[in-house]
Amino acid sequence: MKAFAMKKIGETAWIEKERPLCGPMDAILKPIALAPCTSDIHTVFEGAIGERTDMILGHEGVGEIVEVGELVKDFKVGDKCIVPAITPDWNSLEAQDGFSMHSNGMLAGWKFSNFKDGVFGEFFHVNDADGNLAHLPEGMDLTAAAMLSDMVPTGFHGAELADIQFGDNVLVVGIGPVGLMAVAGAQLRGAANIYAVGTRPNCIEIAKEFGANNIISYRDGKIDEQIMKLTNNKGVDKVIIAGGTVDTFIEAVKAVKPGGIIANVNYLGEGEYVKIPREDWGAGMGHKQIRGGLMPGGRKRMERLADLVMTGRIHPEKLVTHTFEGIEHLSDALDLMHKKPKDLIKPVVFVK
Repeated sequence: MKAFAMKKIGETAWIEKERPLCGPMDAILKPIALAPCTSDIHTVFEGAIGERTDMILGHEGVGEIVEVGELVKDFKVGDKCIVPAITPDWNSLEAQDGFSMHSNGMLAGWKFSNFKDGVFGEFFHVNDADGNLAHLPEGMDLTAAAMLSDMVPTGFHGAELADIQFGDNVLVVGIGPVGLMAVAGAQLRGAANIYAVGTRPNCIEIAKEFGANNIISYRDGKIDEQIMKLTNNKGVDKVIIAGGTVDTFIEAVKAVKPGGIIANVNYLGEGEYVKIPREDWGAGMGHKQIRGGLMPGGRKRMERLADLVMTGRIHPEKLVTHTFEGIEHLSDALDLMHKKPKDLIKPVVFVK
């Protein structure tokens, strides 16, 4: 089959590769809609997870089943499915302990385009189909469905990790697609003031639509100093980091109140250490928690998020600014994610 792959760090190409085999509990799908991710950029061009050779890229998509294993009960050939970016091994001890995303090792629920071929091929494999696939609801917009693979659950996981309560004041650092869904998640969980950090006009517009009532530009000075001015030196209750670098934690620690929570869902592709300012962290005793987590995967989460789309509670289709027709345009879509033109939020490729 034909597939779009990482040849080595800094290089991508179309390659020929064997069609994946289907195990007894698995499924093989052909793609319907695919979306490249900033994580693909970190992986290919920053070498964030190390060298990979001829690894098929991609972990966001919607597909149609072409083969199922004999032990699969709830899915059949012809079913159209939302495919989560994280596909845990549900019989692992880690999954039983509540951390399915780390099944059989830290971050090992993240298989696609990490240590397993991803979805950017004419066919792709999904392990544990009954636990990891979700039926595509009839009438769902395919662009919204593609955003349910990763952007929505990752942004929402930021709101979950931050444990946002009714009336909390929340800072969201970075309003790319994940940050925008973190804003939407904070709104759904009852945040009062939502301070969103970003500069792109289209992202700012959607952030406001999703619930942000204060926009902060990092170009206007340090984020924490602006937050302190806006909150009469009180700081915020919660911070969600959805963009930035290892240095972003400095401003987050300074901006959050004692007893507050900093939740990171940003893929830190570069840097050796996360920097925490000792004094602003209360010399280690300020009860300023820092939590970082990979989004949960699995069928149940996908179905619940799909229900939010179908009932009009969230509108992830608004993240999609560029669309392409034909799998051959995956390289163009990934190039957009690499160059990040000002009008880009997220591209989707529809496969003919």
